[in-house]
Amino acid sequence: MGHRDIPVLETERLVLKGPEPQDYPDFKATFTSFRARYMGGPLNPYESWMLYAAEIGHWEIRGFGMWMIHDKTSDATLGMAGGWQPAMWPERELAWIIWPEVAGKGYALEAVDAARRYFYKSGWEGAVSYLDPYNLDSVRLAERLGCVKDKEAKSIGDDDAVYRHPAPAALHDTQLSHGIAMEVSHYQDPAFKPKGFALD
Repeated sequence: MGHRDIPVLETERLVLKGPEPQDYPDFKATFTSFRARYMGGPLNPYESWMLYAAEIGHWEIRGFGMWMIHDKTSDATLGMAGGWQPAMWPERELAWIIWPEVAGKGYALEAVDAARRYFYKSGWEGAVSYLDPYNLDSVRLAERLGCVKDKEAKSIGDDDAVYRHPAPAALHDTQLSHGIAMEVSHYQDPAFKPKGFALD
């Protein structure tokens, strides 16, 4: 898959596009910060550059990967979401990261939901998310996406938990899919001010 062949996904507020060189400073700012503590960080500038090169190359090698999340109105980058399966990963993962200054607006939920629906339509039969159990925001987001902790699944390290995403059939015109769509629509309402539940 050539870099120009990466599909573009659109939601009400977001445009998901393949990672481009000009997006790197925003990526570096987050992955060299405390925000990256649950993803092996903070990284030094060299490690950050190598990881971003891997984000771009992953699409070439695997035929899927992580999209850069853009605000539809301003085109500013907000984070990344998509598929991830580097060497030694037992299964395809759905992963996400939101830049700290724009967290709490439901962007991860909206983007991961769109990415998952795209991958499932493309033939994926399921996915997992490898999460640090102390990263409560991501754990709660996974649960809101219908994921269930899979204690039997092979993990990628000693300190991560595997959350299994529901199969495609569980997301086709079901209570779960309607609930996700309703929550996304709430976040899309400018007047919506969430209280008492997970960010992102």
